[in-house]
Amino acid sequence: MITRITIALLFCLGAMVLWLHQQTKPEPTPTSTWSLDMLLGEAPDGFERVLAPRPFDFPKDHAMHPSFRNEWWYFTGRIDAPGRPMGFQFTLFRFGMQPPSEEHSSIDSQWASDQLWMAHVALSDGGDGQDSPPRFYQAERFARDSMGLAGATEQKWWLRDWEVVATPEGWQLNAQAEDFQLSLALEPTRPITLQGDQGFSQKGPEVGNASHYYSLTRLHTTGTVTLQPSDEEASETRVVEGLSWLDREWGSGQLSKTQSGWDWFAIHLDDGRDLMLYRLRNLDNTASEFSAGVLVEATGESTALQFEDFQASPTGWWRDEHGIEWPIRWQIELPRHGISLTVEPLFEAQRWTQSVAYWEGAIDVYQASTRVGRGYLELSGYAE
Repeated sequence: MITRITIALLFCLGAMVLWLHQQTKPEPTPTSTWSLDMLLGEAPDGFERVLAPRPFDFPKDHAMHPSFRNEWWYFTGRIDAPGRPMGFQFTLFRFGMQPPSEEHSSIDSQWASDQLWMAHVALSDGGDGQDSPPRFYQAERFARDSMGLAGATEQKWWLRDWEVVATPEGWQLNAQAEDFQLSLALEPTRPITLQGDQGFSQKGPEVGNASHYYSLTRLHTTGTVTLQPSDEEASETRVVEGLSWLDREWGSGQLSKTQSGWDWFAIHLDDGRDLMLYRLRNLDNTASEFSAGVLVEATGESTALQFEDFQASPTGWWRDEHGIEWPIRWQIELPRHGISLTVEPLFEAQRWTQSVAYWEGAIDVYQASTRVGRGYLELSGYAE
């Protein structure tokens, strides 16, 4: 009898393992598992909405804002090893699963959780132009904030052992994936920039289509990158240095149902200026009137950019293995500021292939045939 029960239990366990395996197998589909509407669409009642400018309080606002449905801590940067151009991305996302309530907060359990967290880390290795071709590394993790698995305070942002820790100079970022590792020190070299209207960034026509948004546009970045492309190859650690960018946003229902995605540029110009543009797209793929940006001078002074202040036009596309075309080459014009830029990718295949399908990668920026800057480009909504 005991043997039969044991066999039955083992059978049930095996069936459960098989079922879990089937649930976690990646779907052979070019579309996102998570849609933009799920992430940034209309929020349920009970979440606080961004309705107007508000005073910021630092370092308090570096921490999470759980009364809003979503927020993120978003680093991108160009970092080079000798003879080897690179770029990196580290993003921590928080999504409120239900509005905060006194009933739920009173539950005395370490398992209680209102938040789902997702972290993305990526490395764009431009190769050495000879024996090592370009390669895009990516990794993703999820957690709920129970048991201290993920969270964001004034001093630390983390998902398990991927973490960003405040230091006297700025932040220390550490993230180890299966085939690469980042260990980077990030030091701000200019003041915080409040995006939009004093940090109030209107994204769409409906009430609440907005976020509180600030950036640190130029962080001196030093550290190491470790690569281990396969089990057969020995790992190699390279010393890197460059410039990074931090974006912080939170809100509830930022995007309108009339919008399909965005094209976002973060550019460090060699003359000391920083340029951020986001081109929101309507359902018919035209640029939304709520597209915006900012131009930061070398002094740290910033000028908010409105829809009419710039034009960003795609000039070249890359087709991925699923047949989806991504506009990875651009022409950017800011006539009032005398800026005319051509955007080229460090290499083409910098497309995320995990739960959220998007293209995010390192770019070089040219004026005529002269390189005048570098940065990052993000393209969302094309695979949905």
